[in-house]
Amino acid sequence: MLALNNIEVVYDGVILVLRGVSLFAEEGRITTLLGANGAGKTTTLKAISGLLRTERGEVTKGSVELDGKRLDRLPPHDVVKRGVTQVFEGRRVFENLTVEENLVAGAHTRGDFGRIREGIGRIYDIFPPLKERRHQTSGYLSGGEQQMLVIGRALMSEPKVILLDEPSLGLAPLLVEEIFGIVRRLRDEHRLTVLLVEQNASLALDIADHGYVMENGRIVLEGPAETLRQNSDIKEFYLGLNEAGARKSYRDLKHYRRRKRWLS
Repeated sequence: MLALNNIEVVYDGVILVLRGVSLFAEEGRITTLLGANGAGKTTTLKAISGLLRTERGEVTKGSVELDGKRLDRLPPHDVVKRGVTQVFEGRRVFENLTVEENLVAGAHTRGDFGRIREGIGRIYDIFPPLKERRHQTSGYLSGGEQQMLVIGRALMSEPKVILLDEPSLGLAPLLVEEIFGIVRRLRDEHRLTVLLVEQNASLALDIADHGYVMENGRIVLEGPAETLRQNSDIKEFYLGLNEAGARKSYRDLKHYRRRKRWLS
């Protein structure tokens, strides 16, 4: 299990961004973290992966643990070695490298070249389009193919937990369905633990087992994904539905007020 235990994150020694966040991602399940822009979702992922230091941030209270062992005091490469890898939003491929060179780069913590070749073969089984383009420069791939590549590159480190940050961003609906179908297969067929950050609440709750809602650096709501889908606040604020289940107008959504009890 990946566990965040009442963590606080501070930037530049003074800016409090996360305020007592506790979150648990169980083995072999998809856990989603929902919230608006600026809520602290990406900061939460960076607290796990050890990348806060690159932005002058740090975990000042609480702990981040994987299977009972602390991660928050480790540099990023050691977090990867422990079995946690992050896929950033925006499909950050190494544009001047080929598809296969990108995959090899993802295996930088592994020294056995035979296992690396086996890993590349498994990635091609999961993402057949990448095999067809294995010698192509990755900067010329489509958006969907680049998203497949960054997920495949992350899987090359043989992680126990994968952190996905906005995988649907900028993709056409059909490609989004394909990517989310692959994420579901990784859970079902490979028992991979997934922590998914996603603004598209409908998609995220459709594939997730458990969910958390973050507002202003705090967790304000959590529960099984099916329960959250039926929650009236989630329907109104994240799915855009009124109590009758009909779509609300953009004007209605623009002027909503979150109920104060969310932050109580």
